[in-house]
Amino acid sequence: MSELRPRSELRSRSVVRADLKKTPTVQGLARHGRLKKPGPWGSIAKIVAATLAVLMVSGAAVGAVAFDSIYGQRDTVSLLGETEGPPPQIGSYEGGFNILIAGSDTREDQGGIGGTTADASGELNDVNMILHVAADRQSAVAISFPRDMVMGIPECPSADGSYNKYYSTEALNTALSYGGLPCVALTLSEFTGLDIQFAGIIKFDGVIEMTNAIGGVDVCINGPLVDEYTGINLPEAGTYKLKGWKALAFLRSRHGVGDGSDLTRISSQQVYLSSMVRTLKSSETLGDYKKLYNLADAAIANMQLSKGLSDIPTMVSIALALKDIPLDRIQFVQYPGTTGGTGVYENKVQPNEYLGDQLMALVAADQPFALEEATDGQGSELDPNAPVAEPKPEATESSTAAPVEEDLEVLDIRGQSAATYSCSVTNYY
Repeated sequence: MSELRPRSELRSRSVVRADLKKTPTVQGLARHGRLKKPGPWGSIAKIVAATLAVLMVSGAAVGAVAFDSIYGQRDTVSLLGETEGPPPQIGSYEGGFNILIAGSDTREDQGGIGGTTADASGELNDVNMILHVAADRQSAVAISFPRDMVMGIPECPSADGSYNKYYSTEALNTALSYGGLPCVALTLSEFTGLDIQFAGIIKFDGVIEMTNAIGGVDVCINGPLVDEYTGINLPEAGTYKLKGWKALAFLRSRHGVGDGSDLTRISSQQVYLSSMVRTLKSSETLGDYKKLYNLADAAIANMQLSKGLSDIPTMVSIALALKDIPLDRIQFVQYPGTTGGTGVYENKVQPNEYLGDQLMALVAADQPFALEEATDGQGSELDPNAPVAEPKPEATESSTAAPVEEDLEVLDIRGQSAATYSCSVTNYY
């Protein structure tokens, strides 16, 4: 087997490992501690929608008193390396912070939502996303990693305390089966060079509850969207307000969008996520304390949060850090990769290391960037009915000089900003 090019220069920082626990007071485990078998989690990028929902607005709710009334429901994930006592506040994390969002394709304990165990047995991490927030809190980027992207899977502790061997060329979505969430965190930390301070997990049913709490998200499609595998049936082009199981079905749909691949599904999911962020940051949401409370309630009741993230002051700090980031500085991108390879890359996604290194260098340096195309044109395209932005007023001699727009580096990768109104590209004929 061929080896992936080492990224040792990016991996000098400590790597976070995680262990699922059902108690809010869990001590950090030694490397050779016995890890509990991870329970069933959620799947699909609705995980990200739910996570961003609670992070971006729950801290703005009526206050800690109201929040504390639902806080006892929380289910936590203890990250190895976390120290005892109050977790450090967001401002103390040098170089920004990172939140890992991982989801499994398990159907266990989901009441038939998304299918049964006969449809998909075992556990694969089919959703993998890192949300990076810059140290100056002026930009954020959510990086999606294709489930079939080939990379090294490090030695990870399993449920019985043993360690799997190192695999130099495996699909990312196998990491969960080797060592649960700790292995996913370790794999992506080594691949990207990023430390992961926080994590959050949600199930299918939790996604439904979260989308209901949001009140629905407007999603544009450029044609009929019909997918018998997820049950979504939107008969014609246009904008639909999706929530509950319909939102779940839309975000899970692969056969109904783009070329039917996971890569174009990610682009379609980013249509939803961008619209969701606009919804969450709107005055209708931020000014509706009942809706904010319901969002926090649904998130806490249906998510597993890392111990640090489940700390109320930390969650509020994250919410405050995110809420003022301009929409055009919130980027949803896909880690670049190519298909059609041979050997270990056959039927898999091969990382484009040249573009990937460019992306990760900018993220690590907290440098905002622009995308060469507003959408990728395959899983998503610009919404022809998007609202027209108001023109900026011209500066006069007596007025203060307008600020000079920053010259951003432009990357040729798939993605879009939260400010971009886009439509999912369907493939119904």
